[in-house]
Amino acid sequence: MSSEPETAYIALGANLGDRLATLREALRRLAAYPEIAVFAASSVYDTAPVGPPDQPRYLNAMVAVRTTLSPRQLLAALLSIERALGRARDGSRWTARTIDLDLVLWGEFIESSADLAVPHPRFRERAFVLLPLAEIAADARDPVTGERVDSLLRACPGRSDAVRVGPLGEFPAA
Repeated sequence: MSSEPETAYIALGANLGDRLATLREALRRLAAYPEIAVFAASSVYDTAPVGPPDQPRYLNAMVAVRTTLSPRQLLAALLSIERALGRARDGSRWTARTIDLDLVLWGEFIESSADLAVPHPRFRERAFVLLPLAEIAADARDPVTGERVDSLLRACPGRSDAVRVGPLGEFPAA
């Protein structure tokens, strides 16, 4: 664990089952970790799926946390929450899922390895990630390009498809 808390941004998505309840349960479980303090949550957006067109639409949101967990430890926590909420990772990409938790940014940390990619390698091209991220952290910067999130969003196609559904929910104060 890191001695000083770091700010990280986590994307939440779901397109199977009770999507909103699942996102809220993921938020509750995330906030239950003593090493993770959720301090901001975006609205929930209804968005088109990436990949095969025959799958249901997604609900997407973003949360900001302060954590003493390392990026790998935080990723392990996210994967644990996914498993607990019924997500089975079989190696398939862009398929329907009960829950998807992605570590988008962790401070200025940059790594691209087989088991960890931070920043998320495709976040710059995905309006369903940038829109909720810009809502809670418009001035955050991509540590690779130095660009602000709001600038990345303006350059990203697909924003008009997203429909704001409402708040993600309450979380314990940090």
